[in-house]
Parts: sequence; structure tokens; C-alpha cells
Amino acid sequence: MKIVFKYMLTIAFSLYFHIGFSQNPIIKDFFTADPAPIVYKDTVYLYTSHDTASVTSTNYEMKDWLVFSSTDMVKWEYRGAPVSPKTFSWATGDAYAAHCTERDGKFYFYVSTFHKQDENSQGGAAIGVAVADRPTGPFVDAIGKALVVNEMTKDNEHGWDDIDPAVFIDDDGQAYIYWGNGSLKWAKLKDNMIEMAGPINYLNPENFIEGPWVYKRNDLYYLLYASKGEKAEQIDYAISSSPEGPWEHKGTIMESVPNSFTVHPGVISYKGKDYFFYHNGALPTGGSYRRSICIDYMYYNEDGTIQKVIQTKEGVNAVR
Repeated sequence: MKIVFKYMLTIAFSLYFHIGFSQNPIIKDFFTADPAPIVYKDTVYLYTSHDTASVTSTNYEMKDWLVFSSTDMVKWEYRGAPVSPKTFSWATGDAYAAHCTERDGKFYFYVSTFHKQDENSQGGAAIGVAVADRPTGPFVDAIGKALVVNEMTKDNEHGWDDIDPAVFIDDDGQAYIYWGNGSLKWAKLKDNMIEMAGPINYLNPENFIEGPWVYKRNDLYYLLYASKGEKAEQIDYAISSSPEGPWEHKGTIMESVPNSFTVHPGVISYKGKDYFFYHNGALPTGGSYRRSICIDYMYYNEDGTIQKVIQTKEGVNAVR
């Protein structure tokens, strides 16, 4: 009996160790992509795209955006689907990458989707903004029209270049929005977060494809983005002394991911550690149109440069 009990205890411990320390991807009940994490009042809120394509699909099907929350970086609670293209009367098509930020107690949700053909646009990708009083919504269209339409940017001929918004608020209160596919666009935002405070500017970071993410650490500004790899996207980064650039390309920090030709970065600092969010296609039946979000640790060198992010199945440990 003692031998059997000891054997069962060993199996139980092995199962616990496997379950407890093999967490990537972090969300297994949905196919999620394009992570956009924020920290608000000691809680991490993770906003995601939602892949609903079938196993045999050859294109994206993304009908809404989801939100999850965690206080330990391991257990993630589903908090609903507070925004979809139906939130915007002018929108049509799928729910591509989005970004949420908080200012003065309100939450601004910047989305990329497509615009109906009407008096305001002939169609193509567009960026909208919704607003809520809580991080989990409900969200409503903040301005009743798109913040960016395809006709406002002329540097690319394709109609899906106005996607993947990312918003950054500097220490002096000035807000910036970055976005783009094929080239990187940026503009200042007014304090109300729903109007631009200046012209649209254009950048061409080395190997840039899409998915920008901008943040500040100490006195340096970081621009991360999906870049051109040999066979699929990877993550490159650049550093600047200003959110307006110029940006110095510093190299690749994460190689291409398993079973997905896209990847998308998200970065937070939480309770003394730095975390890197991304997606891959590693879940069963997953793939480039059925992606899943993962988290691994992020480390910096003394000069502020970023060390290579190591993709793991184990993920990160629970924060006490």
C-alpha cells in the first residue's frame, strides 16, 4: 500500500508540476492574438483580438475584441467581449489589432477595422476609438466617426495600411498614436484622446511590417514592431530619446514563432518584473488564423538595450 501511495503521489506531483509550469499559451478557451496589456490599479488587463476562423480557413475571421484580467500573471479571468466592429456605425469587416489606454479615469479603446463606403470614406482600413468608464466596458463609439480613414494616408497604395494602433502617453501628458502596415505613421493626440493635435508623420523603421508598440523605460523610448524575418514575422526594436524620434534600430529581440506567420508585441512592467506578450499558433488545431497569446520574461542590459526574448512553454511564474 505504501508503494502504491508513493507511486500515486509521484504521479500527482508530476501532473501538478506540468500543469503549473507549462502555461504558454496562457489562454486555452479562445484563440487570441495581438496582445495589448495595461496595468491599472494593481491588475493587469489584457485586450486581445479573437480568431474564429475554421481549421481549414485561409483568411482571418475576427468578429470582436476580448478582455482578460490577472493579478498574478498566471490565472487569467475572461471579462467579456466589450467591443466589436458593430460598436461603430461606420465600420464593417473584421476586428484587427487594438490597443486600450487609461486617462483621467476613462478608458480609450483604439481599434483597426474596415470602413464602409460612404461620404466619409471609399472604404479600406480605418482606426476608430471607443470609450468606457471601466477597463472592461461597456464601450461606446467616442466620436461617431473614424479617427483615421484610408484617404488620410497616401504613402502606400494598398488599402489595409491603416491598422494596428498603439497609444503612448508621455510623462508630460502628451499622447501619441502610432499605427501602420508597410510604413509606420504617428501623430500627436489632443488631451481629449479622440482628436489629432497635429499632422500625420511617417517613418520607415528597418524591416518594419506592422504591429508597433511604444513605451518609455528610464530615459529611453522603445519602439517594438513586427519585422521581416526569413520566412515569417519576427520582433525588432529601436530606441530614441524622444517619442517623436529619430529612432535607432537595435536589432531583433524575438525570432519567428511556431505555426504562425504573424507575431505582435506587448510589454508591461508589473510588480518588479518585465513581461513580453506575443502570439503563436501552438494550441491544438492552431495556426496563422487561429493564434494564441503567450508571455515570457523580458530582460534589459545595463545600457538599456533589450536581451533576446526566449520563447518558452513554461511561461512565467505566479506573482505573489
